[in-house]
Amino acid sequence: MDTPSFPTALSSLPLRRVVALSVPGAEGDLPARLFIPRGRVRGAVLYLHGGGFVHCGLNSHHGMCCRLARASGAAVLLVDYRLAPEHRFPAAVEDSLAALRWLAVLSARYWGGGVAVAGDSAGGNLAAVVAQEARNGAAPQPVMQLLYYPTLYGRRLFPSHQTYGSGYFLSRRSMEWYADQYISAEPDWDDTRFAPGEHPDLSGLPPAVIITAECDPLRDEGAAYAQALSQAGGRVFYRCYPGALHAFLNFYAFMPYGKAALRLGGKALRCSFRPQERR
Repeated sequence: MDTPSFPTALSSLPLRRVVALSVPGAEGDLPARLFIPRGRVRGAVLYLHGGGFVHCGLNSHHGMCCRLARASGAAVLLVDYRLAPEHRFPAAVEDSLAALRWLAVLSARYWGGGVAVAGDSAGGNLAAVVAQEARNGAAPQPVMQLLYYPTLYGRRLFPSHQTYGSGYFLSRRSMEWYADQYISAEPDWDDTRFAPGEHPDLSGLPPAVIITAECDPLRDEGAAYAQALSQAGGRVFYRCYPGALHAFLNFYAFMPYGKAALRLGGKALRCSFRPQERR
């Protein structure tokens, strides 16, 4: 399932350059791609791809990262973190933190800007976890977190799980299967590095943009996290696209909502880097 939704060569044309490289992971180098837009580069974004912690990768999310780089004016790093079931929790978290530390050094050296984190679905989970872990000192703190239809609450049930649990692309049964491939033991269900929405302290986190799809079992998780962050004193922008299904970004080539959501996220990222420029 690492098939691009649009030809990668065409997606890359509007950018200055797409660089294939390796970045340090927790237990060795990881394949990655760096998407560099034309014009002045405003910081960098660590993008963590979705796929249930099990599949997808550099090809499936190539076009999305091209569009996000263009819209944000920032360099976007897409990392092929280790996947389950061969590499179970918390391997993906550890790789994501290692990549963020590496990218923060690169951004400070070449672009003088901060670093943001972004991701969709399971990647949205990882982005939220990375933001929490960075606040606690595990990595430089991101200037923003951009979460597309994230999974955030582990075993907690929400109404949308039932309403859209079957027949809407992502099923409740497949969500449980993905989790079973990823988590290592029963206590992992309640670990905040898997269920960041259950973290007891959501204060001091970077501003968040959370985007969900109406017809998605994960819809209520994103909405609940947006509300919880706001109640903890955080800055949050929340948008739910009506009629959209889970993973609609992957179909941006023929779904207008996908393009719109990438533009919205890119605009928010662009704004988040402006204070960094003035310092």
